[in-house]
Amino acid sequence: MGYELQAVIAIDEVLRGASRDLPAAQVASIGQGLSLIPMTDQLFDAATDGTEGPPGFWRLPGGFDKRLADWSAAGAVAYVEAEYFGGVGEQHAAVWAGGAVVLGPLHVPEGQPFGSAGSPISQALRRLGVVADAAIDEFATVELDRHRHSEDWIA
Repeated sequence: MGYELQAVIAIDEVLRGASRDLPAAQVASIGQGLSLIPMTDQLFDAATDGTEGPPGFWRLPGGFDKRLADWSAAGAVAYVEAEYFGGVGEQHAAVWAGGAVVLGPLHVPEGQPFGSAGSPISQALRRLGVVADAAIDEFATVELDRHRHSEDWIA
């Protein structure tokens, strides 16, 4: 069974305020005061400016990185991607704060282990203030494994 996630993650108030101008953006709580906006097909189509997305990501719409930079004036904002099938896959993540990229883009390709800093998504979550439980990482702490597909967060 597969797992995929493409989403914007930030403090709930930041996402709710920033996404007001994007009716296709739907916010879902993930814990520790954070929420996510899944990158659905509808949001991708509404958010792209028609250019190619930034390198290093599969599904970050063209021009959306500029919007994330703008949103980050109100608080740090992460864009994350993960895709796994049968336990094999890869992750991408970046964090914007104060209008600029402050982490990443990070990428761990298929078949490569995570470094001592953890997975790209866990590093991004840590930058957003997630405090991991003792026995698990930040990804598991906010239960990003709760749903197997991005759209399921808003179903």
